[in-house]
Amino acid sequence: MILVDKIKSKKVLFITSKQIEYIRNVQEIDILKQNASEVKIIGSSSKNYFIRLISTYFKLLFTRKKSFDYIFIGFSPQLFFFFYPFLDSNKLIIDFFISVYDTFIDDRKKVKEGSLISKLMHWVDSYCIRYANLIIVDTKADRDYFSKEFNVSPTKFEVIYLKADTSIYDPNNYPVKIKQKNHLDVLYFGSILPLQGIEVILDTIKSLRNDSRLHFVIVGPIDKKFNLNKEEYPNATFFSWLSQKDLAAQIANSDICLAGHFSGDIGKADRTIAGKTYIYKAMKKPVILGDSRANKELFTEDSMNFYVKRGDSDDLKNKLLEILNTK
Repeated sequence: MILVDKIKSKKVLFITSKQIEYIRNVQEIDILKQNASEVKIIGSSSKNYFIRLISTYFKLLFTRKKSFDYIFIGFSPQLFFFFYPFLDSNKLIIDFFISVYDTFIDDRKKVKEGSLISKLMHWVDSYCIRYANLIIVDTKADRDYFSKEFNVSPTKFEVIYLKADTSIYDPNNYPVKIKQKNHLDVLYFGSILPLQGIEVILDTIKSLRNDSRLHFVIVGPIDKKFNLNKEEYPNATFFSWLSQKDLAAQIANSDICLAGHFSGDIGKADRTIAGKTYIYKAMKKPVILGDSRANKELFTEDSMNFYVKRGDSDDLKNKLLEILNTK
């Protein structure tokens, strides 16, 4: 691993704008602590993004950066780009988990492509990638996209796949109810981002509302995104939020989990593996995956991994019925 080779027995400063407990932060901090001689963490656990950012900026201003062998900027290195001129590029490692340009232009479609703002976002992304010595990404598909989009050699990248927190997501910690024969409990959780394709899932649930053999559990802030008439989904139970332990208990009692991504027209859905997929796998659950390049980097279709066409609710419905009929 390139990252491990660089930081072995070195002093590393880790910076993040996301909550320190965030799954990607935890994963990277663990790698640093296992290999570096010293790790200093600058970040915050506040739930308020503005407070986290201001707190992190303040701490960073008063930290002697030159005393560290490497500086690792975790989640959203773009938010720290104005510090870059004061950092040694040979010491800078970033996790390019999210592209600002790609997120706002293609994923969430908040900014028009070709506009001045879109060009500024592209410049910031490009500057961060070009300045860093090593760029961490989450899939090979993302590496290839970023390398081409920002004209940077793929040798500057290292792919580190996500990992679930197995201190929480361990199937041995959760009792499982006796399962009904000829019945399928299906679970999905997510933050309801566009690339996740929740519309595909909702259409599937509605099309199966008269089939009493299937029951769906959906966890996520759907009410904030959709004006949903829950009466149209009598076969589903909705939770806007669950603690991680309660979520793990729900996963433990599911027969199959929806991983995705299911959006058929967002490029990022083809290049990334949903974080929930790693959680389902840690819980030893079969999953339904979107037929993306990223998913196929790790998961071969078999009795634990089922693929469906992204953007196609009929294909998802048919796959669920197929699984049900072989249960």
